[in-house]
Amino acid sequence: MTIGSTLPTAASEAGGTPQQPPLAPGGAPLLGHAGHLLRDPLGFLTGLRDGGDVVRLKLGPKAAYAVSDPELVAAMLKNPDFVVGGPLWDTLGVLLGKGVATSNGPLHRRQRRTIQPAFRMDRIHTYAPVMEEEARAMAERFRPGRTVDIADEVFRTATRIVARSVLQVDSIDERADRLSTALHTVFEGLYRRMILSFGPLYRLPLPANRRFERALADLHRLVDEIIAERRAEAASGSNPDDLLAALLADRDENGEPVGEQEIHDQVVSLVVGGAENAAKTLTWTFQLLAEHPEQERRLCEEVESVTGGRPVAFGDLGKLAYMRNLLTESMRIRPAVWILTRLAAVDTTLGEYRIPAGSDIVYSPLAMQRDPRAFRDHLTFDPDRWLPERAADVTPAAHAPFSVGNRKCPGDHFSMAELALILATVVPRWRLVPTPDTDGSARIGITLQPKNAVMRVEARP
Repeated sequence: MTIGSTLPTAASEAGGTPQQPPLAPGGAPLLGHAGHLLRDPLGFLTGLRDGGDVVRLKLGPKAAYAVSDPELVAAMLKNPDFVVGGPLWDTLGVLLGKGVATSNGPLHRRQRRTIQPAFRMDRIHTYAPVMEEEARAMAERFRPGRTVDIADEVFRTATRIVARSVLQVDSIDERADRLSTALHTVFEGLYRRMILSFGPLYRLPLPANRRFERALADLHRLVDEIIAERRAEAASGSNPDDLLAALLADRDENGEPVGEQEIHDQVVSLVVGGAENAAKTLTWTFQLLAEHPEQERRLCEEVESVTGGRPVAFGDLGKLAYMRNLLTESMRIRPAVWILTRLAAVDTTLGEYRIPAGSDIVYSPLAMQRDPRAFRDHLTFDPDRWLPERAADVTPAAHAPFSVGNRKCPGDHFSMAELALILATVVPRWRLVPTPDTDGSARIGITLQPKNAVMRVEARP
Protein backbone atom coordinates (compact mmCIF):
# COMPACT_ATOMS: atom_id res chain seq x y z
CA MET A 1 0.00 0.00 0.00
CA THR A 2 1.21 3.52 -0.81
CA ILE A 3 0.51 6.91 0.71
CA GLY A 4 -1.74 7.68 -2.25
CA SER A 5 -3.99 4.69 -1.60
CA THR A 6 -4.57 5.79 2.02
CA LEU A 7 -5.68 9.33 1.16
CA PRO A 8 -9.34 10.02 1.99
CA THR A 9 -11.76 10.01 -0.92
CA ALA A 10 -15.09 11.74 -1.26
CA ALA A 11 -16.81 8.47 -0.34
CA SER A 12 -14.70 7.84 2.78
CA GLU A 13 -15.10 11.42 3.97
CA ALA A 14 -18.86 10.99 3.70
CA GLY A 15 -18.65 7.73 5.64
CA GLY A 16 -19.23 5.58 2.57
CA THR A 17 -17.32 2.87 0.79
CA PRO A 18 -15.66 3.43 -2.59
CA GLN A 19 -18.00 2.24 -5.32
CA GLN A 20 -17.53 0.55 -8.67
CA PRO A 21 -17.71 3.13 -11.47
CA PRO A 22 -20.82 2.98 -13.67
CA LEU A 23 -20.63 1.21 -17.02
CA ALA A 24 -20.46 3.59 -19.98
CA PRO A 25 -23.52 3.32 -22.21
CA GLY A 26 -23.49 2.01 -25.75
CA GLY A 27 -21.47 -1.20 -25.41
CA ALA A 28 -22.02 -3.93 -28.02
CA PRO A 29 -21.70 -7.73 -27.71
CA LEU A 30 -18.12 -8.99 -28.12
CA LEU A 31 -16.65 -5.60 -29.12
CA GLY A 32 -18.00 -3.69 -26.11
CA HIS A 33 -17.07 -0.03 -26.58
CA ALA A 34 -14.22 -0.77 -28.99
CA GLY A 35 -16.50 -0.06 -31.95
CA HIS A 36 -16.99 3.53 -30.77
CA LEU A 37 -13.24 3.97 -30.38
CA LEU A 38 -12.71 2.74 -33.93
CA ARG A 39 -15.55 4.72 -35.57
CA ASP A 40 -15.55 8.02 -33.65
CA PRO A 41 -13.00 7.92 -30.82
CA LEU A 42 -12.82 11.68 -30.30
CA GLY A 43 -16.57 12.09 -30.03
CA PHE A 44 -16.90 9.03 -27.83
CA LEU A 45 -14.20 10.03 -25.35
CA THR A 46 -15.44 13.62 -25.23
CA GLY A 47 -18.96 12.41 -24.48
CA LEU A 48 -17.91 10.18 -21.60
CA ARG A 49 -17.82 13.17 -19.25
CA ASP A 50 -21.64 13.15 -19.34
CA GLY A 51 -21.66 9.68 -17.73
CA GLY A 52 -19.50 10.64 -14.76
CA ASP A 53 -15.94 11.46 -13.76
CA VAL A 54 -14.98 7.75 -14.00
CA VAL A 55 -16.77 5.09 -16.08
CA ARG A 56 -16.09 1.49 -17.01
CA LEU A 57 -15.39 0.45 -20.60
CA LYS A 58 -15.35 -2.90 -22.35
CA LEU A 59 -12.69 -3.18 -25.08
CA GLY A 60 -13.22 -6.57 -26.68
CA PRO A 61 -12.31 -9.17 -24.07
CA LYS A 62 -10.73 -6.57 -21.75
CA ALA A 63 -12.16 -4.03 -19.31
CA ALA A 64 -10.86 -0.52 -18.65
CA TYR A 65 -11.75 2.64 -16.73
CA ALA A 66 -12.07 6.03 -18.40
CA VAL A 67 -11.36 9.18 -16.37
CA SER A 68 -12.75 12.52 -17.56
CA ASP A 69 -12.21 14.85 -14.62
CA PRO A 70 -8.96 16.87 -14.95
CA GLU A 71 -8.31 16.99 -11.20
CA LEU A 72 -8.67 13.22 -10.91
CA VAL A 73 -6.32 12.73 -13.86
CA ALA A 74 -3.74 15.05 -12.26
CA ALA A 75 -4.03 13.16 -8.98
CA MET A 76 -3.61 9.84 -10.77
CA LEU A 77 -0.47 11.00 -12.58
CA LYS A 78 1.15 11.96 -9.27
CA ASN A 79 0.03 8.82 -7.42
CA PRO A 80 2.50 5.88 -7.35
CA ASP A 81 -0.47 3.49 -7.27
CA PHE A 82 -0.76 4.13 -11.03
CA VAL A 83 2.15 3.32 -13.34
CA VAL A 84 2.84 3.64 -17.05
CA GLY A 85 0.98 0.79 -18.67
CA GLY A 86 -2.40 -0.11 -20.08
CA PRO A 87 -3.46 -0.50 -23.72
CA LEU A 88 -1.49 2.43 -25.15
CA TRP A 89 1.85 1.66 -23.53
CA ASP A 90 1.45 -2.10 -23.96
CA THR A 91 0.97 -1.43 -27.66
CA LEU A 92 3.76 1.15 -27.91
CA GLY A 93 6.08 -1.39 -26.33
CA VAL A 94 6.15 -3.09 -29.73
CA LEU A 95 7.90 0.02 -31.03
CA LEU A 96 9.62 1.54 -28.00
CA GLY A 97 10.64 -1.58 -26.07
CA LYS A 98 11.83 -0.74 -22.56
CA GLY A 99 13.10 2.78 -23.15
CA VAL A 100 12.50 5.72 -20.86
CA ALA A 101 8.99 6.32 -22.21
CA THR A 102 7.64 2.88 -21.28
CA SER A 103 9.71 1.76 -18.28
CA ASN A 104 8.73 2.06 -14.61
CA GLY A 105 10.38 2.04 -11.19
CA PRO A 106 14.18 1.93 -10.73
CA LEU A 107 14.77 1.30 -14.44
CA HIS A 108 12.88 4.44 -15.41
CA ARG A 109 14.65 6.53 -12.78
CA ARG A 110 18.08 5.39 -13.99
CA GLN A 111 17.20 5.93 -17.65
CA ARG A 112 15.82 9.38 -16.93
CA ARG A 113 18.97 10.36 -14.99
CA THR A 114 20.99 9.39 -18.05
CA ILE A 115 19.04 11.49 -20.54
CA GLN A 116 18.06 14.46 -18.34
CA PRO A 117 21.38 16.36 -18.59
CA ALA A 118 20.99 16.55 -22.37
CA PHE A 119 17.83 18.62 -21.92
CA ARG A 120 18.99 21.07 -19.26
CA MET A 121 18.44 24.71 -20.13
CA ASP A 122 22.19 25.32 -20.30
CA ARG A 123 22.47 22.62 -22.99
CA ILE A 124 19.53 23.63 -25.14
CA HIS A 125 21.24 26.79 -26.36
CA THR A 126 24.03 24.60 -27.80
CA TYR A 127 21.42 22.94 -30.03
CA ALA A 128 20.16 26.29 -31.31
CA PRO A 129 22.43 26.49 -34.38
CA VAL A 130 21.05 23.17 -35.65
CA MET A 131 17.44 24.22 -34.94
CA GLU A 132 17.98 27.55 -36.73
CA GLU A 133 19.72 25.89 -39.69
CA GLU A 134 17.04 23.23 -40.16
CA ALA A 135 14.23 25.80 -39.84
CA ARG A 136 15.86 27.94 -42.56
CA ALA A 137 16.44 24.87 -44.74
CA MET A 138 12.74 24.02 -44.51
CA ALA A 139 11.79 27.56 -45.53
CA GLU A 140 14.28 27.44 -48.41
CA ARG A 141 12.67 24.28 -49.81
CA PHE A 142 9.37 26.09 -50.38
CA ARG A 143 8.59 27.65 -53.77
CA PRO A 144 5.81 30.18 -54.41
CA GLY A 145 2.80 28.65 -56.12
CA ARG A 146 3.86 25.09 -55.34
CA THR A 147 2.04 22.72 -53.00
CA VAL A 148 3.70 21.00 -50.06
CA ASP A 149 2.59 18.30 -47.67
CA ILE A 150 3.31 20.24 -44.52
CA ALA A 151 3.05 17.10 -42.35
CA ASP A 152 5.91 15.47 -44.27
CA GLU A 153 7.97 18.66 -44.27
CA VAL A 154 7.79 19.26 -40.53
CA PHE A 155 8.36 15.62 -39.66
CA ARG A 156 11.51 15.58 -41.77
CA THR A 157 12.69 18.79 -40.10
CA ALA A 158 11.88 17.59 -36.56
CA THR A 159 13.63 14.27 -37.19
CA ARG A 160 16.74 16.02 -38.44
CA ILE A 161 16.77 18.40 -35.47
CA VAL A 162 16.62 15.70 -32.80
CA ALA A 163 19.10 13.46 -34.63
CA ARG A 164 21.63 16.19 -35.40
CA SER A 165 21.45 18.09 -32.11
CA VAL A 166 20.80 15.66 -29.28
CA LEU A 167 22.34 12.56 -30.87
CA GLN A 168 24.81 14.32 -33.21
CA VAL A 169 23.93 12.05 -36.14
CA ASP A 170 24.82 13.92 -39.32
CA SER A 171 24.03 11.17 -41.84
CA ILE A 172 20.27 11.62 -41.43
CA ASP A 173 19.16 13.01 -44.82
CA GLU A 174 17.73 9.93 -46.52
CA ARG A 175 16.93 8.30 -43.17
CA ALA A 176 14.60 11.14 -42.18
CA ASP A 177 12.36 10.34 -45.14
CA ARG A 178 12.47 6.62 -44.35
CA LEU A 179 11.60 7.32 -40.72
CA SER A 180 8.64 9.48 -41.75
CA THR A 181 7.21 6.82 -44.05
CA ALA A 182 7.75 3.99 -41.60
CA LEU A 183 6.34 5.84 -38.58
CA HIS A 184 3.16 6.78 -40.42
CA THR A 185 2.46 3.11 -41.18
CA VAL A 186 3.48 1.91 -37.71
CA PHE A 187 1.39 4.44 -35.78
CA GLU A 188 -1.77 3.61 -37.73
CA GLY A 189 -1.24 -0.10 -37.11
CA LEU A 190 -0.51 0.45 -33.43
CA TYR A 191 -3.81 2.24 -32.89
CA ARG A 192 -5.80 -0.73 -34.21
CA ARG A 193 -3.80 -3.05 -31.97
CA MET A 194 -4.46 -0.84 -28.95
CA ILE A 195 -8.24 -0.77 -29.37
CA LEU A 196 -8.69 -4.41 -30.36
CA SER A 197 -6.24 -6.61 -28.48
CA PHE A 198 -6.81 -9.72 -30.61
CA GLY A 199 -3.23 -10.94 -30.93
CA PRO A 200 -3.80 -13.80 -33.42
CA LEU A 201 -5.55 -11.42 -35.82
CA TYR A 202 -2.36 -9.43 -36.30
CA ARG A 203 -0.28 -12.50 -37.07
CA LEU A 204 -2.33 -13.31 -40.17
CA PRO A 205 -0.58 -12.61 -43.52
CA LEU A 206 -2.94 -9.76 -44.37
CA PRO A 207 -1.67 -6.79 -46.47
CA ALA A 208 -2.08 -4.35 -43.57
CA ASN A 209 -0.16 -6.66 -41.23
CA ARG A 210 2.64 -7.12 -43.74
CA ARG A 211 2.95 -3.34 -44.25
CA PHE A 212 3.10 -2.86 -40.50
CA GLU A 213 5.80 -5.49 -40.00
CA ARG A 214 7.93 -4.12 -42.86
CA ALA A 215 7.69 -0.56 -41.53
CA LEU A 216 8.49 -1.64 -37.96
CA ALA A 217 11.50 -3.63 -39.15
CA ASP A 218 12.77 -0.64 -41.12
CA LEU A 219 12.51 1.63 -38.07
CA HIS A 220 14.54 -0.75 -35.93
CA ARG A 221 17.06 -1.24 -38.73
CA LEU A 222 17.56 2.53 -39.00
CA VAL A 223 18.27 2.81 -35.29
CA ASP A 224 20.71 -0.11 -35.41
CA GLU A 225 22.55 1.66 -38.23
CA ILE A 226 22.85 4.86 -36.17
CA ILE A 227 24.21 2.98 -33.14
CA ALA A 228 26.64 0.92 -35.22
CA GLU A 229 28.03 4.04 -36.88
CA ARG A 230 28.61 5.71 -33.53
CA ARG A 231 30.39 2.63 -32.17
CA ALA A 232 32.61 2.65 -35.23
CA GLU A 233 33.40 6.35 -34.68
CA ALA A 234 34.25 5.65 -31.02
CA ALA A 235 36.57 2.82 -32.07
CA SER A 236 38.41 5.22 -34.37
CA GLY A 237 38.97 7.69 -31.53
CA SER A 238 36.02 10.02 -32.03
CA ASN A 239 33.92 10.38 -28.87
CA PRO A 240 31.45 13.32 -28.91
CA ASP A 241 30.08 14.51 -25.60
CA ASP A 242 26.41 13.99 -26.43
CA LEU A 243 23.41 11.95 -25.40
CA LEU A 244 24.18 9.01 -27.65
CA ALA A 245 27.64 8.75 -26.08
CA ALA A 246 26.00 8.84 -22.63
CA LEU A 247 23.65 6.01 -23.62
CA LEU A 248 26.52 3.88 -24.90
CA ALA A 249 28.43 4.46 -21.65
CA ASP A 250 25.47 3.89 -19.33
CA ARG A 251 25.70 1.36 -16.49
CA ASP A 252 22.97 -0.63 -14.82
CA GLU A 253 22.21 -0.87 -11.09
CA ASN A 254 25.06 -3.37 -10.66
CA GLY A 255 27.62 -1.19 -12.40
CA GLU A 256 27.58 -3.34 -15.55
CA PRO A 257 27.26 -1.87 -19.07
CA VAL A 258 23.64 -1.79 -20.16
CA GLY A 259 22.61 -4.27 -22.83
CA GLU A 260 22.40 -3.56 -26.53
CA GLN A 261 18.63 -3.87 -26.50
CA GLU A 262 18.22 -1.16 -23.87
CA ILE A 263 20.48 1.21 -25.82
CA HIS A 264 18.43 0.47 -28.94
CA ASP A 265 15.15 1.08 -27.11
CA GLN A 266 16.41 4.34 -25.63
CA VAL A 267 17.39 5.69 -29.06
CA VAL A 268 14.03 4.65 -30.53
CA SER A 269 12.21 6.44 -27.70
CA LEU A 270 14.24 9.62 -28.21
CA VAL A 271 13.90 9.72 -32.00
CA VAL A 272 10.20 8.86 -32.02
CA GLY A 273 9.34 11.11 -29.06
CA GLY A 274 11.46 13.97 -30.33
CA ALA A 275 10.09 13.93 -33.86
CA GLU A 276 6.52 12.66 -33.71
CA ASN A 277 4.87 15.03 -31.25
CA ALA A 278 6.74 18.12 -32.46
CA ALA A 279 5.83 17.37 -36.08
CA LYS A 280 2.15 16.81 -35.31
CA THR A 281 1.99 20.00 -33.22
CA LEU A 282 3.53 22.03 -36.03
CA THR A 283 1.23 20.49 -38.64
CA TRP A 284 -1.83 21.45 -36.60
CA THR A 285 -0.43 24.93 -35.91
CA PHE A 286 0.12 25.67 -39.60
CA GLN A 287 -3.43 24.47 -40.24
CA LEU A 288 -4.81 26.72 -37.49
CA LEU A 289 -2.91 29.74 -38.80
CA ALA A 290 -4.38 29.16 -42.27
CA GLU A 291 -7.85 29.10 -40.69
CA HIS A 292 -7.25 32.20 -38.53
CA PRO A 293 -5.56 34.98 -40.57
CA GLU A 294 -5.83 37.51 -37.72
CA GLN A 295 -3.71 35.33 -35.42
CA GLU A 296 -1.29 34.72 -38.29
CA ARG A 297 -0.98 38.49 -38.84
CA ARG A 298 -0.30 39.12 -35.14
CA LEU A 299 2.39 36.43 -35.10
CA CYS A 300 4.13 37.96 -38.12
CA GLU A 301 4.00 41.42 -36.57
CA GLU A 302 5.50 40.18 -33.30
CA VAL A 303 8.37 38.40 -35.07
CA GLU A 304 9.04 41.48 -37.20
CA SER A 305 9.02 43.76 -34.15
CA VAL A 306 11.55 41.55 -32.37
CA THR A 307 13.89 40.74 -35.27
CA GLY A 308 13.56 43.84 -37.45
CA GLY A 309 13.41 41.57 -40.48
CA ARG A 310 16.61 39.61 -39.83
CA PRO A 311 16.47 35.81 -39.39
CA VAL A 312 15.07 34.81 -36.03
CA ALA A 313 17.58 33.45 -33.50
CA PHE A 314 17.36 31.41 -30.32
CA GLY A 315 18.07 34.52 -28.24
CA ASP A 316 14.87 36.13 -29.56
CA LEU A 317 12.52 33.49 -28.19
CA GLY A 318 12.15 35.03 -24.73
CA LYS A 319 10.64 38.13 -26.35
CA LEU A 320 8.03 36.26 -28.42
CA ALA A 321 5.21 36.23 -25.88
CA TYR A 322 2.40 35.90 -28.43
CA MET A 323 4.26 32.99 -30.02
CA ARG A 324 4.29 31.13 -26.68
CA ASN A 325 0.58 31.73 -26.16
CA LEU A 326 -0.25 30.68 -29.71
CA LEU A 327 1.67 27.42 -29.39
CA THR A 328 0.08 26.72 -26.01
CA GLU A 329 -3.39 27.27 -27.49
CA SER A 330 -2.57 25.11 -30.52
CA MET A 331 -1.56 22.25 -28.23
CA ARG A 332 -4.79 22.73 -26.29
CA ILE A 333 -7.32 22.71 -29.09
CA ARG A 334 -5.51 20.39 -31.54
CA PRO A 335 -3.26 18.16 -29.43
CA ALA A 336 -1.01 15.57 -31.03
CA VAL A 337 -1.42 13.31 -27.99
CA TRP A 338 -5.12 12.69 -27.61
CA ILE A 339 -5.32 9.42 -25.65
CA LEU A 340 -3.15 8.06 -22.82
CA THR A 341 -3.36 5.13 -20.44
CA ARG A 342 -2.15 4.04 -17.02
CA LEU A 343 -2.20 0.79 -15.04
CA ALA A 344 -3.31 0.39 -11.42
CA ALA A 345 -0.37 -1.33 -9.70
CA VAL A 346 -2.33 -2.06 -6.49
CA ASP A 347 -5.91 -2.04 -5.25
CA THR A 348 -6.59 1.67 -4.90
CA THR A 349 -9.16 4.42 -5.32
CA LEU A 350 -9.73 7.30 -7.68
CA GLY A 351 -12.10 9.89 -6.32
CA GLU A 352 -15.07 8.03 -4.89
CA TYR A 353 -14.42 4.89 -6.93
CA ARG A 354 -12.43 1.75 -6.23
CA ILE A 355 -9.92 0.64 -8.84
CA PRO A 356 -8.73 -3.00 -8.63
CA ALA A 357 -5.05 -3.86 -9.10
CA GLY A 358 -4.23 -4.59 -12.73
CA SER A 359 -6.94 -2.31 -14.11
CA ASP A 360 -6.31 -0.30 -17.28
CA ILE A 361 -7.07 3.43 -17.05
CA VAL A 362 -7.84 5.53 -20.15
CA TYR A 363 -7.94 9.32 -20.31
CA SER A 364 -8.03 11.82 -23.16
CA PRO A 365 -6.06 15.09 -23.07
CA LEU A 366 -8.16 16.26 -26.02
CA ALA A 367 -11.43 15.69 -24.15
CA MET A 368 -10.15 17.54 -21.08
CA GLN A 369 -8.74 20.41 -23.12
CA ARG A 370 -12.08 20.88 -24.89
CA ASP A 371 -14.17 20.61 -21.76
CA PRO A 372 -16.48 23.65 -21.41
CA ARG A 373 -16.25 23.29 -17.64
CA ALA A 374 -12.49 23.95 -17.82
CA PHE A 375 -12.28 26.48 -20.67
CA ARG A 376 -14.55 29.36 -21.59
CA ASP A 377 -15.36 29.29 -25.33
CA HIS A 378 -13.71 25.88 -25.35
CA LEU A 379 -13.89 25.31 -29.12
CA THR A 380 -12.49 28.75 -30.01
CA PHE A 381 -8.83 29.12 -31.01
CA ASP A 382 -7.86 31.98 -28.73
CA PRO A 383 -4.16 32.44 -27.88
CA ASP A 384 -5.04 35.39 -25.65
CA ARG A 385 -6.70 33.08 -23.13
CA TRP A 386 -3.14 32.45 -21.89
CA LEU A 387 -2.48 36.11 -21.07
CA PRO A 388 -1.72 36.54 -17.35
CA GLU A 389 -4.88 38.56 -16.73
CA ARG A 390 -7.04 35.77 -18.23
CA ALA A 391 -5.20 32.75 -16.89
CA ALA A 392 -7.48 32.60 -13.85
CA ASP A 393 -10.29 31.48 -16.18
CA VAL A 394 -8.38 28.29 -17.03
CA THR A 395 -8.52 25.06 -15.03
CA PRO A 396 -4.76 24.34 -14.73
CA ALA A 397 -5.10 20.55 -14.45
CA ALA A 398 -7.02 20.43 -17.74
CA HIS A 399 -4.00 21.36 -19.86
CA ALA A 400 -0.60 19.79 -19.24
CA PRO A 401 0.82 19.15 -22.74
CA PHE A 402 4.10 17.79 -21.34
CA SER A 403 2.43 15.84 -18.49
CA VAL A 404 3.16 16.25 -14.77
CA GLY A 405 4.98 14.51 -11.94
CA ASN A 406 7.88 12.15 -12.48
CA ARG A 407 6.67 11.39 -16.04
CA LYS A 408 6.87 15.01 -17.19
CA CYS A 409 8.56 15.16 -20.57
CA PRO A 410 12.27 15.96 -20.04
CA GLY A 411 12.42 17.64 -23.44
CA ASP A 412 9.69 20.23 -22.89
CA HIS A 413 11.98 23.27 -23.20
CA PHE A 414 13.75 21.70 -26.18
CA SER A 415 10.41 21.15 -27.93
CA MET A 416 9.11 24.65 -27.29
CA ALA A 417 12.32 26.20 -28.64
CA GLU A 418 12.17 23.99 -31.74
CA LEU A 419 8.51 24.78 -32.41
CA ALA A 420 8.97 28.51 -31.98
CA LEU A 421 12.08 28.73 -34.17
CA ILE A 422 10.41 26.85 -37.03
CA LEU A 423 7.25 28.96 -36.89
CA ALA A 424 9.14 32.24 -36.53
CA THR A 425 11.29 31.32 -39.54
CA VAL A 426 8.61 30.05 -41.91
CA VAL A 427 5.47 32.10 -41.15
CA PRO A 428 6.88 35.64 -41.75
CA ARG A 429 8.20 34.48 -45.13
CA TRP A 430 5.47 32.17 -46.43
CA ARG A 431 1.71 31.94 -46.22
CA LEU A 432 0.35 28.39 -46.38
CA VAL A 433 -3.04 28.34 -48.09
CA PRO A 434 -5.48 25.41 -48.10
CA THR A 435 -6.16 23.73 -51.45
CA PRO A 436 -9.23 21.72 -52.52
CA ASP A 437 -7.38 18.62 -51.31
CA THR A 438 -6.63 20.01 -47.85
CA ASP A 439 -8.58 18.16 -45.16
CA GLY A 440 -8.22 19.54 -41.64
CA SER A 441 -10.28 16.82 -39.98
CA ALA A 442 -8.34 14.49 -37.71
CA ARG A 443 -6.69 11.31 -38.92
CA ILE A 444 -6.82 8.86 -36.07
CA GLY A 445 -3.70 7.05 -34.98
CA ILE A 446 -1.70 6.83 -31.80
CA THR A 447 -1.26 10.56 -32.41
CA LEU A 448 -3.46 12.99 -34.36
CA GLN A 449 -2.75 14.98 -37.49
CA PRO A 450 -4.90 16.42 -40.32
CA LYS A 451 -6.11 13.85 -42.84
CA ASN A 452 -4.54 15.78 -45.69
CA ALA A 453 -2.03 18.54 -44.95
CA VAL A 454 -1.25 19.50 -48.56
CA MET A 455 -1.16 23.30 -48.80
CA ARG A 456 -0.16 25.89 -51.39
CA VAL A 457 2.80 28.16 -50.69
CA GLU A 458 2.46 31.90 -51.24
CA ALA A 459 5.24 34.42 -50.66
CA ARG A 460 4.40 37.26 -48.29
CA PRO A 461 4.64 40.73 -49.80
